[in-house]
Amino acid sequence: MRALIQTVSRASVTVDDEVVGKIENGLLVLLGVTHDDTSTIAENLARKVHEMRILDGDASAADTGAPLLVVSQFTLYGDARKGRRPTWSAAAPAEVAEPLVTAFVEALRERGATVETGRFRAHMLVESVNVGPRTVWLET
Repeated sequence: MRALIQTVSRASVTVDDEVVGKIENGLLVLLGVTHDDTSTIAENLARKVHEMRILDGDASAADTGAPLLVVSQFTLYGDARKGRRPTWSAAAPAEVAEPLVTAFVEALRERGATVETGRFRAHMLVESVNVGPRTVWLET
């Protein structure tokens, strides 16, 4: 799994003119899944994201109760090393990825996190205002 984490003053996801997820003063997490990921990997990454000391004052979402907006993003596994058109072959197919994204979100919620999400398999408009900006790339 890959997660791109950004500190945001606000972030939202809109699908078909409907806001389906929205947070303020928290973390935007773009999440990619590959073929050999498991629910254990999803749970471990959720713990790491929740405890990541990226917020003001060297704090984490676990420390402050900051909300998280999790957006599935298969394009994190894009490979553009050859040519000009990326390949997505390293991204897990939707039927594998969707339950693992759900497991990641549920693991965060079990830790007490407030979590909003995008909508899987939808064309999403993601808006964010980065703070810092602070961006961290995590990979399992």
